[in-house]
Amino acid sequence: MADLRDRLDDGLVRDVLAAALSGGADFAEVYAESRATRSLRLEDRRVEELATGRDVGAGIRVVRGSRVGYAYTNLLDRGSLTDAAKVAAAAVQGEGSRQPADLTRPDRRVEHPVRKPPGEVDEAALVELAQRAETAARDGSPEIAQVVVVYADVDQEILVVNSDGRSVDDRRVRTRLVTQAVAARDGLIQTGYESAGASAGHEILEATPPESVGAAAGRQAVTMLDSRPAPSGEMPVVMWRGHGGVLFHEACGHGMEGDFVGKDATVFVGKQGQRIGSELLSGVDDATVQNGWGSFAFDDEGTPAQRTVMFQDGVLTDYLTDRRSSHRLAAPATGNGRRESYAHLPVPRMTNTYITAGATKPEEAVASLDRGILCKGIGGGQVNPATGDFVFGMTEAYLVEKGEIVHPVRGANLVGNGLQILADVDIVCNDVAFLQGMCGKDGQSVAAGIGSPTLRIGRITIGGTA
Repeated sequence: MADLRDRLDDGLVRDVLAAALSGGADFAEVYAESRATRSLRLEDRRVEELATGRDVGAGIRVVRGSRVGYAYTNLLDRGSLTDAAKVAAAAVQGEGSRQPADLTRPDRRVEHPVRKPPGEVDEAALVELAQRAETAARDGSPEIAQVVVVYADVDQEILVVNSDGRSVDDRRVRTRLVTQAVAARDGLIQTGYESAGASAGHEILEATPPESVGAAAGRQAVTMLDSRPAPSGEMPVVMWRGHGGVLFHEACGHGMEGDFVGKDATVFVGKQGQRIGSELLSGVDDATVQNGWGSFAFDDEGTPAQRTVMFQDGVLTDYLTDRRSSHRLAAPATGNGRRESYAHLPVPRMTNTYITAGATKPEEAVASLDRGILCKGIGGGQVNPATGDFVFGMTEAYLVEKGEIVHPVRGANLVGNGLQILADVDIVCNDVAFLQGMCGKDGQSVAAGIGSPTLRIGRITIGGTA
């Protein structure tokens, strides 16, 4: 962070904040960012894309009551920053002015160490990593028809300084490798997907080698060639570790974000202290998870990262807030103010959201199914935060009868309601696992960790094709 601190010293930032406050604002903030990115796409043994990028800039936010002004610039000189501050201030023009408070730097509560920064790995080594993943995917079966490997890393530095005197910096490094394999047999085409990623450097690809990522994607694609059309109707479903977290994130988590709550646009409004789900369930959002995909030391408003219990033993405890929604709800800021870049305003977003572990072994959850579905992968879907209703496709699923896996199934959808599935979870296992996702909201995409142990939902509607 020395680079941004050197370019934006305290004196300069205080002057910019003073300009932002000159129009009568209650609050002003400078968010500066420097981001280096690399991406690689390998498709059918050919490098289709190899790109590097660097983006530097700052956004100035000005608040007066419920009004917000925002302007940004990709130049960090005094003139450009002051001009942006004046543009933002003009949007909330009022009487009087105030001066920014003296700057203080709060202690850092958590670190996410990076042992092997991506910048130390050259492009030739990146291509080799991708080739290793593709080879492993193809080696599993001659029925693999296509393999796509995508690698991406980001090294981001931020500096957040506001008129209340807060001054924080953070460095976020993320590395990820994704493999998608396509298998074909007699006109049937099936896809497998696997990824490895973390808020870390290339040590994540030493702990989870490209070969394991590629082999898992190929194995899933080939397995699904033996699938049969999925049954329809209401039945129990076991969500495999990690994947129950996807359902929780989409169908429930967004509805607990403070902006939706403040607009009465979610089924979770007014339910703090009330039972919303099974007493077996506890849900957490935690940006302090060591090297978690959605982890950081401070959020994009300078609030320290924290662990927020969203519901405990089925009882809703806290919403996820940024600065604005915390004021609106008269609740503490939970460190969930996030933004895609300096060109965006922060909004409440999840970080690493997961269901905590229970006591049951996962094989016992599968054995409990007389007739049901084991879901090991969730794909695209739709959810209505106002009602909690959702539809999600299953990318890898199996019919289970009398506790035994019978065969894989395809064309299966999960159809339900977020509140209802929280109530209908009747087994929580002891095998929490995390997945990586890129979560979209308000036109912004941010990294979000998603986790859960294996779960059994006692009843849910399966939209099948059989």
